[in-house]
Amino acid sequence: MTVRIKEIVREKYGAAAKRAASGMVSACCGASPCSGSEVDPITRDLYDESERSMLPDTAVLASLGCGNPTALAELKPGETVLDLGSGGGIDVLLSARRVGPTGKAYGLDMTDEMLALARENQKKANARNVEFLKGDIENIPLPESSVDVIISNCVINLSVDKERVFREAFRVLKPGGRFRVSDVVLRGEVPDEVRKSILLWVGCIAGALRDYDYVAKLAKAGFESIDIEPTRVYNIEDARAFLSTKGIDVDAIASRVEGKVIGAFVRATKPAAVSCCSSTCCA
Repeated sequence: MTVRIKEIVREKYGAAAKRAASGMVSACCGASPCSGSEVDPITRDLYDESERSMLPDTAVLASLGCGNPTALAELKPGETVLDLGSGGGIDVLLSARRVGPTGKAYGLDMTDEMLALARENQKKANARNVEFLKGDIENIPLPESSVDVIISNCVINLSVDKERVFREAFRVLKPGGRFRVSDVVLRGEVPDEVRKSILLWVGCIAGALRDYDYVAKLAKAGFESIDIEPTRVYNIEDARAFLSTKGIDVDAIASRVEGKVIGAFVRATKPAAVSCCSSTCCA
């Protein structure tokens, strides 16, 4: 099952990369390609005009995120940042500008088509402090304690082994490093049958975590100062057209879903290294 889900994700995002490369709008979350004036309620209005104007059109077209982690991550010049599931490179290129020439921005993606598109966008943007890596977010191909900040944009919800993702993020972060991701999160209890229906629309093939589960799994990985800040609450009316085509009675589930599926900014921090002069290490 895990292999099949990964292949579905790979196929979906590979197709989205090809559409973006040809100048077409990428697929809506969980649906067919957006057409005409259709606006995807998940991906709309995430980047302002000043950000979009700095980037190649194909990087913007390939964006399938649910937030703008670079706007909230407080990146500093000279830092090393890693984007998990970097897609066409939009957040990597924005991060590279924020960390400056003395910093470094890595993008990690498992899809060959997205990596090819991202590297082409890197050339167009003349971003020299950027490197795109092929790999899985459950097995990050970087050494431990090598990254200052980890960002991600609506990708962790696609993983079927989120605990491993969090352990890997913790491993590669430096002591005091920051975990700053945008993701789709469930707020409170949602019945399983309803959860499957609404997440089908959102595009979370493997399923989003409930807010308290997200906190618990980050804490289990070793993170502290964990916070989930809602950035967008998805309205059931946004999903009506898509869910209706799947034979789902939207009115029947509306009251059980309204206000519970959110786009959120998730913050956590890897504890700083214990000083050798602290009471815990100087007996």
